[in-house]
Amino acid sequence: MRHLLPLSGWVAAPFLITAFLAGCSELRFYGQAAAGQAGILLARRPIAAVQDDPATPPELRTRLAALEALREFAGRELLLPVGSAYRDFAALKRPYALWNVFAAPEFSLSPKTWCYPLIGCAAYRGYFSPGGAQAEAERLRRRGYDVLVAGVLAYSTLGWFDDPVLSTWASLEEERLAALLFHELAHRLLYVAGDTSFNEGFATAVEEEGLRRWAASTGRPGALAAWERRRAVNDRFLGLVARRRAELERLYASPLPAEEKRAAKAAVFARLLRDLEEEEEGGEPAFAAHRAGLSAAGANNAALVPLAAYHDRVPAFRRLLAETGFDLGRFYDACRRLAALSPAERGEALERLAAQAPPPAGGP
Repeated sequence: MRHLLPLSGWVAAPFLITAFLAGCSELRFYGQAAAGQAGILLARRPIAAVQDDPATPPELRTRLAALEALREFAGRELLLPVGSAYRDFAALKRPYALWNVFAAPEFSLSPKTWCYPLIGCAAYRGYFSPGGAQAEAERLRRRGYDVLVAGVLAYSTLGWFDDPVLSTWASLEEERLAALLFHELAHRLLYVAGDTSFNEGFATAVEEEGLRRWAASTGRPGALAAWERRRAVNDRFLGLVARRRAELERLYASPLPAEEKRAAKAAVFARLLRDLEEEEEGGEPAFAAHRAGLSAAGANNAALVPLAAYHDRVPAFRRLLAETGFDLGRFYDACRRLAALSPAERGEALERLAAQAPPPAGGP
């Protein structure tokens, strides 16, 4: 399943670089986006050539070989559109592929959105340099927004380009390589313009099921057990966050003066950090990374935006997968039918699915 990384390490939602300019005020943003995507494309080398290069570190050579096997598994067993994606390698001289900016008003959990040609609106804005992201973040802070800047290991161009394997994630252990690859390929299969929660919920559900099948098919009972444990821990983490989010929503809807809301908001975030600390003290070290990331962000609504985007719809897609008998072809068809609905109808359908009893953790 998707690893809930510290806030500086989430994998991004798909970010499509486009040549269209939305106006003079957007020229700088689209200019850096086009230059950043071009830089990645120009840095590509065939993986076969990288593996044959005597200068390639043995660990990277091993990871690239594992990725090829994962590509084949994704196409054959998960029915994902692998095509010619991830056959090249691009070495980047930076720790992240790009940096995403998330923002939300001081007293609201509704994220600020940015709208782009072709892909619709999304609750983030991506920059290929930390300086550009920080400049945008500072501009938003001056306007009163809560802001988060999160480094991104990988992103998908939704099939417009044959995405390469990036050095920012090529050194991950094999299970995380599989998770990232399955997630990004799911975006190539199905993407709804302007519906981040649908896209990320769908891709995360595919990622989870893909990892379960991969662990089982490769005869790794330990990896399967570890996957099930991480899924349970992540669900527990998200449940704690959801409880505190509900408190914040009630607070923000109240008629309290701004100063009282500000103090109460800080108290809610402090309780969330204490929740995570108690889980860690109870013998679950995975909560330390979650606590560290939220602590670094502070009492910040924007820090909750990626969590909501990636995970709010996952229970609905898990239920739909179970209802289709864990048949991925049927599941994808059902998801396409959801994607064809109006936003309101799609949201209602997903809410109905999520309201049902939780499905089993995996198929037969």
